[in-house]
Amino acid sequence: MILRIAIVLLLLVSGYALWIVALNLPGEDGSPSVPRREASAPALVPVTKRAEVADPLPPSGVSVIPVLGVHFEQLVDTFDDARSEGRVHDAIDIMAPYGTSVIAAAAGTVEKIFESKRGGTTVYIRRSGGQWVDYYAHLDSYVPGLAEGQNISQGQMIGRVGSTGDASPESPHLHYAIHSMAPGEGWWQGRAVNPYPLLREGD
Repeated sequence: MILRIAIVLLLLVSGYALWIVALNLPGEDGSPSVPRREASAPALVPVTKRAEVADPLPPSGVSVIPVLGVHFEQLVDTFDDARSEGRVHDAIDIMAPYGTSVIAAAAGTVEKIFESKRGGTTVYIRRSGGQWVDYYAHLDSYVPGLAEGQNISQGQMIGRVGSTGDASPESPHLHYAIHSMAPGEGWWQGRAVNPYPLLREGD
């Protein structure tokens, strides 16, 4: 009886020893052949909502209505109006008869005089400091002698109201926009700022 118990114990010890050796034999990649645990699902990481870009602050100083003879109560806020191809207007339209004088809403430097398919006869004026650009579009004509690099005073005439570009000939107007510019951005870039609440009548 004692012999049988000794044999069983010997077999158990031998089996255990063989099992330990087998577990520590190197696998194909050289690592010990430890039984693999079930792959657990990656921990869920809460996704935070992407921070929205803050609206730019309005330009400092006063902007005058850039069409002579137009009073503030005649203006209509068309900044958020829908346009073709899913665009938003990002400007206001100041209605006026053909040839009405267009003046600079703020002082600055003429950065670009440009004939655009949509905007027609256009002028881009960068304000002092460089972080704001005023955009005037659908002009009938420029004031004689207007040139890129020219310094412009607030209220100085730069052109005349028209309907060039994609504007309707039956509705001459000035398309006026203000863009907030990041350092290094060109005249065609920037983020639109609603000009409507920033305008006042000139002296």
